[in-house]
Amino acid sequence: MKNIALIIAGGVGARMGQDIPKQFLNVKDKPIFVYTMEAFQRHPQIDGIEIVCLDGWHEIVRAYAKQFGIAKLENVVSGGVNGQQSILNGLKDIFSRHNDEDDIVLIHDAIRPMVSEEVISENIKICRKYGNAITVVPCTAAMLKTYDSVSTTEQVSRDNLKITQTPQSFFIKDIMKVHKEALEKGITNSVASCTLYIELGKKLYMSQGSEKNLKITTVEDVEIFKALLEARKENWLH
Repeated sequence: MKNIALIIAGGVGARMGQDIPKQFLNVKDKPIFVYTMEAFQRHPQIDGIEIVCLDGWHEIVRAYAKQFGIAKLENVVSGGVNGQQSILNGLKDIFSRHNDEDDIVLIHDAIRPMVSEEVISENIKICRKYGNAITVVPCTAAMLKTYDSVSTTEQVSRDNLKITQTPQSFFIKDIMKVHKEALEKGITNSVASCTLYIELGKKLYMSQGSEKNLKITTVEDVEIFKALLEARKENWLH
């Protein structure tokens, strides 16, 4: 009964506008993805870590893992042409080692370095109870619909809306079958694991996320991340 973290670090970070992928940017002398690995390394219920990353960065990932004591790192594999393929590449490699009926995979963005022990624990609990777990937070903003990206005359009720985050957790045997079914039906570029399940008409179960579980996609997000690190260091923000 293993819980394996699959960390997706395959993006090129085009929106960040930097010379290197955003997951490898240094924040306080440590790459962003290392903070993410450390969160799963620290968690007592996580048995192993798999990294999916860009070609040419494998040895860099391994070197940083050794430097920062990521003893749970099992393997590093290359990403694919898109997110769906990158996740599948990681899943196939994990499945070659962990394929018992009750083995779980927690799929997580490398650029969500502030994932907490509580969020990870809740994912494992919900997944083991219901079969999967999608991290979500309530939608608290007014939601507007636009058809021209310039104007709007329509709102969308936020009452039944949730904003997804990662981890997104599944029994490994189940998500392997889902990916096989998706490819058979010509679904090759789903945005996330949760959308892949929805496109195939499958039910998902929600797990409590956190507003601090920030996804770093812009320079402004890096500044927010730095502020959160300082707040955590001061030990007053809970």
